[in-house]
Amino acid sequence: ATLHHRLSGRRSLRRPSTTSSGACPGVVDDYHGVKIYDPYAWLEDPDSDETKAFVEEQNKLTMPFLEQCAVRPQFHQRLTELYDYPKYSCPYKRGNRYFYFHNQGLQNQDALYVQDSLDGPATVFFDPNTLSEDGTVALKMGRLSEECEYFAYGLSSSGSDWVTVHFLKADDLTKLPDVLDRVKFSCLAWTHDARGVFYNCYPRQDGKADGTETTSNLNQKLYYHVIGTNQSEDILVAEFPDNPKWHSGVTVSDDGRYAVLDITEGCEPVNQLWYCDLQKLPNGITGLLPWVKLVANFEAQYSYITNEGSVFTFRTNLDAPRYCLINIDLEKPDKDHWRTLLPQHDKDVLGSVACVNQHHLLVNYVHDVKDILQLYELSTGGLVRDLPLDVGTVVGLSCKKKHSDFFYKFTSFTTPGVIYHCDLSQASPEPTVFRQVEVKGIQQEDYETNQVFYPSKDGTKIPMFLVHARGLKKDGSHPVFLYGYGGFENSIQPYYNVPYLLFVRHLGGILAVANIRGGGEYGQTWHKGGTLGNKMNCFDDFQCAAEYLIQENYTTASRIAINGASNGGLLVAACVNQRPDLFGCAVAEVGVMDMLKFHKFTIGHAWTTDYGCADHPEQFKWLIEYSPLHNLPPNPHAGAAYPAMLLLTADHDDRVVPLHTLKYCATLQHGVGSSPGQRQPLMVRVDTRSGHGAGKPTAKAILEDTHIFSFIAQTLGLSWRE
Repeated sequence: ATLHHRLSGRRSLRRPSTTSSGACPGVVDDYHGVKIYDPYAWLEDPDSDETKAFVEEQNKLTMPFLEQCAVRPQFHQRLTELYDYPKYSCPYKRGNRYFYFHNQGLQNQDALYVQDSLDGPATVFFDPNTLSEDGTVALKMGRLSEECEYFAYGLSSSGSDWVTVHFLKADDLTKLPDVLDRVKFSCLAWTHDARGVFYNCYPRQDGKADGTETTSNLNQKLYYHVIGTNQSEDILVAEFPDNPKWHSGVTVSDDGRYAVLDITEGCEPVNQLWYCDLQKLPNGITGLLPWVKLVANFEAQYSYITNEGSVFTFRTNLDAPRYCLINIDLEKPDKDHWRTLLPQHDKDVLGSVACVNQHHLLVNYVHDVKDILQLYELSTGGLVRDLPLDVGTVVGLSCKKKHSDFFYKFTSFTTPGVIYHCDLSQASPEPTVFRQVEVKGIQQEDYETNQVFYPSKDGTKIPMFLVHARGLKKDGSHPVFLYGYGGFENSIQPYYNVPYLLFVRHLGGILAVANIRGGGEYGQTWHKGGTLGNKMNCFDDFQCAAEYLIQENYTTASRIAINGASNGGLLVAACVNQRPDLFGCAVAEVGVMDMLKFHKFTIGHAWTTDYGCADHPEQFKWLIEYSPLHNLPPNPHAGAAYPAMLLLTADHDDRVVPLHTLKYCATLQHGVGSSPGQRQPLMVRVDTRSGHGAGKPTAKAILEDTHIFSFIAQTLGLSWRE
């Protein structure tokens, strides 16, 4: 899990009491003898009257400003028009039927469709849009049983990571009474007899658990739920009482015989690997499973691909920072007997791998942040053929070992989506275009996409994509939207985003996506080059991207807007603190701002693998050096004026809880905002019935993007171009 996916008590957090003057007191925390004053610790309680009043007053300032931005009406209208195009996922086969997700255009949530054949009529199988008027109930996870007897589906409300799992009979859509709650960061894996599913949940806790709480998520357990029974009867199959931070997930092997358990402790790509032979359970699953520990340490990552009997194929980074495929025979489990099936590539990163047509592997390599798709022999690891792919990204791949056909979906900065279909049972199989979407009003030939490589502070070459109008003149006049992430081995590859294209087309801008260290663009070496004590490289890489764009005469500092979300929100805020002179505008979404306390809230403890933890003296020194909250100017007269800043968070974000943004905002406004030289606005937008981003309804997504780009246009002085 990444931060986009998923404690020594110095002071207990309590509801703040007000002083006689009506102000809320701060606290002083002691970090290894260093006293750190936290004046806005009271904002850590989301339920206090003081916090609610703070949020209300901020939105009273921000929302009218955003609504009155000059380009807002045109941007909202045009974004709504251009977002209104049909969206499809790759079809996937269960039993004898095909399923796919489809959105007609402006539906708040994608609906799941079913058809008996690829050229037959399709009907709605499950439509989340019927579950809430405003679209804030989302389908977070869904699994059909192996032969399509049942559909298990997890629903999330208001963007929270909490999920409630329900069940349908797949033939007549009868809803079953079974309900699973307390589910979060969970697997959902059917046994092949369709008797039940493996899933993860957390123990009940005092207080609420609706996505607005900040309580730490600990002691996740793995259960097996038998269809037709109450959750209270579910069978506990794995727990780790001595390791409360461990997460687990089960994959049922392609042949249905084995439960493969992977265990992680944080977000680092390493896991333990246990398995259970389900055939050796004479009475079925009745209690804690007799797990066999194939790998009992956290030295590398192992991801199940497939198995031929007792010989398992895993994707791994063991002695291979760019990943490789290995075979392990469960009957000869010693490392001496492990065999390499597909060795690590000289430069490219081995991305996703899937088994198809019984004896083939679909292998996705990442070459300089662009995807390559190839077909290999499972038995020998020999290359069969390349599959046609333009410059861009494979965003969907659908296949099963027992089926001969597969689908893959391609996208790029200017291509909304092309789905290819290939059937390997044909005499000379060739991928054909199964479905291609055109967006009216966007002409691909109007845009130009280039990849450049620029030097960072230490000389490392960093790739960056630039998208702009064809034939653009480098005269230093163009506004730039510079995006970055840089963490958790998360690679930012080309993807289609309508607001980006509107920024280029109607605001005369350049989209710049910098593939800074901390991501997985070049494997583990690239990732580790931007984590822990190397985190400062991320900020250097991003700032050097801005400097490159200025040096190459694309733009000037006052016309650069920077943006990032989650770990990218941290990136934006840290870079503004370090170089406020380098940017004209900064938009930080759901950012991690308090690097000294993040591990105390919800799933924050899992991120210490990327960031470190202030409980450790050396790691505290790394964190205090760049923590956005702790590097703001302490008084109105310290440092340069800041660029315009828009901070975004949401009341049901239980991944990066809102207190990060609220505390940062309060400190920013008190110090920088009081400076006589501060001319640009420093604002926060707090959304309601919304979370970290996943499952956000279309209407909310359109409004949020409209506000972001209207704020950028307003503060950079950009006007609308027809």
